[in-house]
Order: sequence, then C-alpha cells, then structure tokens
Amino acid sequence: MSNFIKHQNWRYATKKFDSTRKISDENLEILKEAIRLSSSSYGLQPYKVIIVENPELRAKIQPAAWGQTQIVDASHLFVFANMVNLGEKEINKYINTIAETRGIPVENISGYGDFMKSKIASLPEDVKNTWTAKQTYLALGNLLNAAAELQIDATPMEGFEPEKVNEILGLNELGLNASLIATVGYRHEEDATQHNVKVRKSHKELFINL
Repeated sequence: MSNFIKHQNWRYATKKFDSTRKISDENLEILKEAIRLSSSSYGLQPYKVIIVENPELRAKIQPAAWGQTQIVDASHLFVFANMVNLGEKEINKYINTIAETRGIPVENISGYGDFMKSKIASLPEDVKNTWTAKQTYLALGNLLNAAAELQIDATPMEGFEPEKVNEILGLNELGLNASLIATVGYRHEEDATQHNVKVRKSHKELFINL
C-alpha cells in the first residue's frame, strides 16, 4: 500500500506528452484488463471503451476537445462511451453471461434480472443515460490507478464536445455516447506541470468521522 500512495503522489494530469514514446503491448493489455475488472453497478458495465491509435481520427477529435495537444501527442486515446437508453435486452444478455460463466441455469438468477429491470428499464431515458455515464467514471478510476502503478501518465478529460466525438467515431449508430476521454502515455520532459506540488484538501477538511 505504501507504493500505491507513492504512485498516487507521482501521478498528475499530464499537460504535455512525449509523442515519441509509446506504451508497450504488454502494458496496454494490463490497462485494458484493469478497466475490464472495474466495479460497476450490478456488474453491468453499461459502456464500451474505444481505444484510438489512428492519427487521422485523433487529429479530427482534437478540435472537438478544445484543441488540447494531449489528444494527438499521447501514446493512446481512450474514449469511455456509455450505453444510450439501456434496456431489457442488455440486462438479459448480462444474465445469460452470468449463467454461462458460473455454470448455473438462467432460471436460478432470473429473479435478479427482473429486479434489475424493475430498477433500470423503467427509468426515463435521460435518467438512464446519466446513470450509465456515471459508471464510466468507475472504469476511468481503475485506468488511472493502474497507469500510475506502471508509471504511465494519464490525463482524464471532460473538456470535449460529445456530439462531435460521437459523430467522428460513429458512436450514435452503436447506441453509445462519449462520456469521458483519457489520454495515456509518457510525460514530456518539458511539461512544467510535473514539478508542481500536488494540492489536495487536508484530512481535517476532507473527512467527517461520525
């Protein structure tokens, strides 16, 4: 745990990436697995993660991300896209996956499926979309933590226009919406931000013990 805290102090939102350095295939697989193993409500994982390496696509995305250079300079670009208007179809698929993975009859967990449907499927579409978008933040957290453990830099971004990113990546046709972006790679030695002292609330200010 001491190393975890050490690595959390090391990480920061990188402003300038070294475009000549790329993440190894081995480390990329570790980051993907960290995202895959992330917690989510009900275990549904109501999102997909698009990993964009294509430089032409990233050049198109950059203007939609306020011109931020990390979009094109980082080794990899992760786009977390939440499912739009999640419904019974996705819940049924998840229930079938549970049954297959654990080797149990679907009938044994049909009640769990019905419970999820009663809580999710009946929600207004805008509420569901807000809920699925929130789930992407959990996956992003796992990516940031795993990257820090590997001494790989990562910058989470909300500063972009989802509608334009959706159009560029064809997400609308897939029933998805760009919720978050994370650029991942290695900090440039000229990025002055890396030398800034980390600023966080004190324990006294942040925590309430009851």
